[in-house]
Amino acid sequence: MAFVYTTAASLLIVALVFAFLARKRRRNALPLPPGPRPLPFIGNALDMPSKEMRTAFKEMNQKYGDIVYLDALGQPVIIVGSHEVAVDLLEKRSSNYSDRAPSAMIDIAGFGWAFTVHRYGPEWRRNRRAMHQYFNMNAVAQYATSQKLEAHRLVRRLYDEPENLLHHLRRFFGSSALRISHGIEVDDDPVDYLKMVTEAMEIWSMAFEPGRYMVEVLPWLARMPSWFPGAGVKRDGEAWRPIVSKMVSVPWDAAREAMRQGNARPSMVKGLMERMREDDGPEEEEVIKNAAAVTFAGGSDTTFSTMQTFFMAMTMHPEVQKKAQDELTAVVGPHRLPDKDDERSLPYIQAIAKECVRWRSVVPLSVPHRSLEDDEYRGYLIPKGSLIIPNISAISCDPRLYVNPDAFHPERFLKDGKMDPAVLDPGTIAFGHGRRICPGKHFAEASLFIAIASVLHSLDISPVTGPDGKPIMPSGEMTHGLLSYPEPFQCEIKSRSAEREALIRASCTELQGIVCGA
Repeated sequence: MAFVYTTAASLLIVALVFAFLARKRRRNALPLPPGPRPLPFIGNALDMPSKEMRTAFKEMNQKYGDIVYLDALGQPVIIVGSHEVAVDLLEKRSSNYSDRAPSAMIDIAGFGWAFTVHRYGPEWRRNRRAMHQYFNMNAVAQYATSQKLEAHRLVRRLYDEPENLLHHLRRFFGSSALRISHGIEVDDDPVDYLKMVTEAMEIWSMAFEPGRYMVEVLPWLARMPSWFPGAGVKRDGEAWRPIVSKMVSVPWDAAREAMRQGNARPSMVKGLMERMREDDGPEEEEVIKNAAAVTFAGGSDTTFSTMQTFFMAMTMHPEVQKKAQDELTAVVGPHRLPDKDDERSLPYIQAIAKECVRWRSVVPLSVPHRSLEDDEYRGYLIPKGSLIIPNISAISCDPRLYVNPDAFHPERFLKDGKMDPAVLDPGTIAFGHGRRICPGKHFAEASLFIAIASVLHSLDISPVTGPDGKPIMPSGEMTHGLLSYPEPFQCEIKSRSAEREALIRASCTELQGIVCGA
C-alpha cells in the first residue's frame, strides 16, 4: 500500500511541475486579474474553498474586485462578481465564452446526454435547436392551459394533504415537464417517473458541484483504477450511471411505444420524431432523446427550488402575502380563479415571482463557462481555457443593483403600482448568460406566475406553532451544491374559503378533459 501512495504522490508532483512550467511559458505582457497570491507549483489550490463556495467567492470579490483570478493546479479560474462583468464577457463576447470545460464527471456519472455540459460546437447547437422549438417565447404560450391545470392540481393536493408540500411541488413541475417532453401523464401511469428524475438530479447536483471532485482538476485520475487516491469517485459512478440512464431511457421507451401503438399524446418526442427526414440517421434520433431528457430533468428541478423559496418567504413575511391576496381580491375576485391573461393586472404577484428568483439562487455559481482563446479585459489577460464562474447568488444580492438586497421585498420591482422597467429583471441573472442561457426560462417564468397566483388566491400560508405557543420560523438559508434548495422548514397551509376550494376542484376536472383528452 505504501508503494501505491508513493506512486500517487510522484505522479501528482509530475503533474504539478508540468502545470507550473506551462504557466511560466505563457508569454504575454498583460497582467492577470487580481486574486490571492499563488504558491509555487500548486498555485491557489489552497485558496479554493471546499464548502460554502459561493460565500468564499463573494468575499474574494469584495477583497480583490469584480473579476478575480485563481490558479487551481494549473487551471485558470475567473470568479465574476458583478452583473456588468458577466454581461461584458458572457454576452457581449459570447463567441469566446460559450464553451464548457471538458469534464471527466460527464462520463463517470452518466450525463453524456445533457447538452448543458456539452462543449460549444455543432453537437451542442443541434441539441439546443431541438429544445428551442418548444420553449421559445412564442411556443411557451401553447402550454398555458397545461400549466394552469398543474397549478390547480397543486392547490387541490395542498387542500387534501398540506403536510406533503415538497412532494406536491415536485409533482407539479415533474408532471408539467414530462407531459411536454414525452407526452406522459404522471397521474395515469403506474411508473414512478418523479422518483427517477429526483434521484438523477440529486446525482447531478453532487457530480458537478465546483471543487467537489479532484478528477475535475486532474483529469488523468479518470484513467486510474478506483482504488487510486483521488479516483474513488469512479466507484460512485458505477452506482450512479444506471440511475441516470433509467431517467433518460424509461420515458423515452414509453413515448416511442405509444407512437408505435398510435395513441401517443402531443409532445416533444412525438413532434420531433414526426419531422425527421428519411435521410436523418440515428444521430438525429439521439438528439431528440437527449433534448426530451433535458426538458424532463431541468423542468422538474430548478423551478421546484424557487417554489420552495416562495413558500418559505410567505411563511416569513405575512405582510407580503396579505398585499398579494388583496391585489388578487381586487382584480380576480372570489368567484373565479386567476389566469395567465390577468398577469398584467397583477403586478404585485409578478414582483413576488421575481423576488423569489432574485432572493435565493437555485444555481448559485451557475455552470462554469470556458474561454476559447486568450482575451483582454480591463487591461487584464484572461487566458485561453479559463473557467469563468459567475457568482449568481452574489450578483443577485449586489447592493449596487438592489437596495437592501438581503431583504425579501417585492416592492423593489414596482413604481406607481406598476412594474418598474428601471430595476434589473433578476431573470437576466438567474437563468444564465449569453448563448448558454437556460432554454426553459420563459416556461419557468410562466409556471411560477400561475402557480403563485393560484396558491395565494386559494390558500393561506403561515408558520407552524411550537410547544411554547410561538411560531417556528424558517431559517431562510439555502443548501450547498450545484443546485441549491431552502433548508428544510415547516409551514401551515389552509383553505381561504369553501367557494375558492370548490372552484379549484371543478377546474381540475374541466382542465383535465381539455389537456388530457379525458
